[in-house]
Amino acid sequence: MIKTILIDDEPLARSMVLEYLQQYPEFQVLAECNDGFEGVKAIHQHQPDLVFLDIQMPKLTGFEMLELLDNQPHIIFTTAFDEYALKAFEKNAVDYLLKPIRPDRFQKAIDKFKASFQTKSSPKIDTEKLQESMEEESSLERIVVKNGTQIKIIPVQQILYLEAYDDYVKIHTSEGMFLKNKTMSSFEKQLDNKQFVRVHRSFIVKVDQLQKIEPMEKDSYIATLLSGGKVNISKSGYARLKQIIGL
Repeated sequence: MIKTILIDDEPLARSMVLEYLQQYPEFQVLAECNDGFEGVKAIHQHQPDLVFLDIQMPKLTGFEMLELLDNQPHIIFTTAFDEYALKAFEKNAVDYLLKPIRPDRFQKAIDKFKASFQTKSSPKIDTEKLQESMEEESSLERIVVKNGTQIKIIPVQQILYLEAYDDYVKIHTSEGMFLKNKTMSSFEKQLDNKQFVRVHRSFIVKVDQLQKIEPMEKDSYIATLLSGGKVNISKSGYARLKQIIGL
């Protein structure tokens, strides 16, 4: 049996996938989920081989949901988004099915999955690039992290500063510090550059959190934030701040 989960907030879309799957008795649907929170829980519980995953859902998007998984199953996206936004990343998922899903496209997706499943290859979805592609025309508005067994949604306005930490980024907020497995460069691209400035290779600071800036060594500075935190500023970072706040 091929363990399968459907994650989509549209009951009609899930019903259509279920109807198509009736032609393939080897697929066993273990759960139907209405949103990303349910989806994360179901994937951890059932460890499916295949997930049919919507993108635009309440609470968590499909991309945000994938960022929270330790081990990704095979993914077939079921989405109403125009194909151009995802075309560059087609190699990272089994397939993308555009709603309304045609029977011939569904069969092709199943054939692609079977070929991948038989070779035991499960390509890791590059969620970072997918998020960047979906947010090219708008700034990042929230960050989703795992906090122990809980899922935490952080509005970017709560961020005080970001700090590089090995393969993670420390997100410093008024509620505490959270870790995100993501690069500083990715955050730099997605955050509003009028509010957040990369002041150092290891730091991105929210401009309105700056209290004072003092010289430290030649061509380097240190900033004290309203929270009391300290942030290093490089020569190039200082130049960026000058452009934004007119130092």
